[in-house]
Amino acid sequence: MPPSPDPTRARSSVVVDGRDRAAARSFYHAVGFNDEDLSKPLVLIANTWTDAMPCNFGLRALADHVKAGVRAAGGTPMEFNTIAVSDGITMGTEGMKASLVSREVIADSIELVARGYGFDAIVALVACDKTIPAAGMALLRLDVPGLVLYGGSIAPGRYKDRDLTIGDVFEAIGQHAAGTIDDAELRAIEYAACPGAGACGGQFTANTMATAFEFLGLSPVGSASPGATDPRKEKEGYRAGAMVMDLLRAGITPRQLATRAAFDNAIAAAAGTGGSTNSVLHLMAMAREAGVPLTLEDFERISERTPIIASLRPGGEYVALDVDKAGGIQLIAKRMLDGKLIDGSTLTPSGRRLSEELADVVETPGQQVVATVDHPFKRTGGLKILRGNLAPDGAVTKIAGHEPTLLSGRARVFEREEDAMHAIDAREIVAGDIVVIRYEGPKGGPGMREMLGVTAAIVGQGLGESVALVTDGRFSGATRGLMVGHVAPEAFVGGPIAIVREGDTITIDVENSRLAIGLSDEEIAERLRAWRAPAPRYASGVFAKYAAMVSSAAEGAVTRV
Repeated sequence: MPPSPDPTRARSSVVVDGRDRAAARSFYHAVGFNDEDLSKPLVLIANTWTDAMPCNFGLRALADHVKAGVRAAGGTPMEFNTIAVSDGITMGTEGMKASLVSREVIADSIELVARGYGFDAIVALVACDKTIPAAGMALLRLDVPGLVLYGGSIAPGRYKDRDLTIGDVFEAIGQHAAGTIDDAELRAIEYAACPGAGACGGQFTANTMATAFEFLGLSPVGSASPGATDPRKEKEGYRAGAMVMDLLRAGITPRQLATRAAFDNAIAAAAGTGGSTNSVLHLMAMAREAGVPLTLEDFERISERTPIIASLRPGGEYVALDVDKAGGIQLIAKRMLDGKLIDGSTLTPSGRRLSEELADVVETPGQQVVATVDHPFKRTGGLKILRGNLAPDGAVTKIAGHEPTLLSGRARVFEREEDAMHAIDAREIVAGDIVVIRYEGPKGGPGMREMLGVTAAIVGQGLGESVALVTDGRFSGATRGLMVGHVAPEAFVGGPIAIVREGDTITIDVENSRLAIGLSDEEIAERLRAWRAPAPRYASGVFAKYAAMVSSAAEGAVTRV
């Protein structure tokens, strides 16, 4: 018997149909699939569940609802699990280097399973930061009908009549080091901040990317807003399972959804919500998989024309679940559409245009979370690209409205994150200092660690308006203050950040998009001639392989051959 002519089974039929595939069917029978199951389209449920962190903890149960939706719509779901690395748990340790590396491993593992088994469609369940773009990268690489479902935000913690996120815990560490809170209060904040399952509660990287995915067309509109423990999330799981079968029958693939216009929409979503600088890395990496040209200048251009219309932490007042109460991510999208900031003609996973999906948005009367384009919280978006003699290939910062936009000071130079953290804890960093942390880039780290511990400690000590940080590493979406990351070229490959010396003058001029060291071109060239690359920190294993293959942060820090 030849493979099935049914186009919805074009991939799986090669694996399970006919006499020669009896052995494969025998294996499937052993785990409970019968002939009827195998005669239907096979749908991969790519799960990133783990019980090692709250972000992805609820995904195992959510998968059951997705499977039910697939079955009801005429498909046969099969689940597999891949890895997830918690940024919040690994932050400030050598383990944090695994986080960005995990993005590539997750994308590769989804690709391998999808190709190996010949799945006809894919639903990827995601939550913590790197799992979201990794799933998007895999879907765009494979271009098999599929979508991404976000597990949802954690509920805010509560302490002394205020909402808490994990960012408050990191800042409390800095406050404790400064002596402004005691052991008991730090402990109370630690216990209160994370009340259950779900991804970090502000417009940090997970919620930024979940928002962007609805604008991009890789997640169903309205699916990301309900929290991780909200019963509505189960209904979203079922809807996603049914919807992927509609995508399969219609022959709509991720690259048809994630067009150049859709990527511009996604950038606007990140900029207009004061979202994470990590969105730059991740959207560039995904665009590469989609074959869509995207540069740092595109982020600058779109951010400049996009006002911040959502007051979300860390730069604003509210947490992610407040967006849901206000009317959802779709309310943000509707405001941007009404303001002609996004293209409403792009397709969504429902098969309808984005403008059609937003036609029936319901705003909660009296909500204060989402503003209008005419009366925004800030006139331009939060993402800013800086260049200059310290970052010829670019650097990224986020301006939410409270940070200084011009700061010039003496460089305090550290070769790794831990050394800077020790200096901050010892109160050796003072007003006017520009903290420089280098050899933490994609190759030099390797893995481009986030530095929320350092940035939060600076803010927690009351130095957020007088001390800046410059690094070839990156920042958490929870970071606030004047922090410049993704400096490229990175130190390990001989970028100018490698030759900064203690006491050099560094100027950060956000209004003029400039990051500069007070040296002439001749002085920089002379120092670079004398510079020698350090030995790699890892000579074998996954970190060594990653360092050998990873590109610049200015290109999305993707691995390539």
